Amino acid sequence: MGRFERYLSVWVGLSILLGLALGSVFPAWFAQLATLDIARVNLVIAVLIWLMIYPMMIEIDLGTLKSVGQQPKGLVLTLVINWLIKPFTMAALGWLFFRWVFVDWVDPQSATEYIAGMILLGAAPCTAMVFVWSQLTRGNANYTLVQVTLNDLILIVAYAPLTAWLLGINDVSVPWETLGLSVLLYVVLPVIAGVLTRRWLLTLEDTRRQRFTRRLKPGSIFGLLLTVLLLFGLQAPTVLEQPLMIVLIAIPLLLQTYGVFALAYGMARALKLPYAIAAPACMIGTSNFFELAVAVAIALFGLDSGAALATVVGVLVEVPVMLSLVGFSNRTRHWFEKVE
Repeated sequence: MGRFERYLSVWVGLSILLGLALGSVFPAWFAQLATLDIARVNLVIAVLIWLMIYPMMIEIDLGTLKSVGQQPKGLVLTLVINWLIKPFTMAALGWLFFRWVFVDWVDPQSATEYIAGMILLGAAPCTAMVFVWSQLTRGNANYTLVQVTLNDLILIVAYAPLTAWLLGINDVSVPWETLGLSVLLYVVLPVIAGVLTRRWLLTLEDTRRQRFTRRLKPGSIFGLLLTVLLLFGLQAPTVLEQPLMIVLIAIPLLLQTYGVFALAYGMARALKLPYAIAAPACMIGTSNFFELAVAVAIALFGLDSGAALATVVGVLVEVPVMLSLVGFSNRTRHWFEKVE
């Protein structure tokens, strides 16, 4: 991880502050940006999300799926955590905190939107940053790629119905047209573009290929930071009037992240997985594809919604939390020595 990526939480924090300042001084500008949409998909945000997602999708190698049968326990662990546990625990925590624990501080409409944002976040397994977490924990890079590729293929068909069902349980009206368009725009098309680009890159010599991917990388982070700036610019009045909301949203997100990791790490030990497979499997199961969650929250609920705010708080929380889990994993590597 480069120095700039290592301090991503700092840059996100600065983008939040700048967004709040600009949103307070120029509210009409942000309101105008919010009107630039087609089928409730904001065009400006769509471009920024593509800047974030496209470089990640180039890493997907469908050819790795032929080795899917090797070390199947690691794949089973990842899939169980991502699709059978994490979305439901996130929905449950959102409901518990915003319908019961924080009920005196949050109005019902805002509570519904915060829960929706958490659901969209919890149902989106991580795609890109997992490669960083895997590298930092000295995980098996090829196996990580297999896990991510399989997850993304499942994401294409499972994300829309799963989130729609969970949102429905929490009494949120789901516009299927917008949700379907979001999955097509932010998952299906980027995967296709990434696979085609990867095939083209493999025809180039190493130096040209590395130069191309190196040039894309800043665009991904730039897109993330600009998205955060825009979201908090639109949310400026709400956040400045109720800064407590950021803290309230962060609490269940922190509990979810650490709780899911503890469960996944315990299951990895019980399954006697080698550390090089256990560590990235747990990281994939714990972290989120927050770029997708942000995009879908904006498309479904709007740029200035509580759902969009909840997904952006997820961005703020995830990087420092995941770095702490990387440190914990490296310190407890000896727990897996007998199965290396």
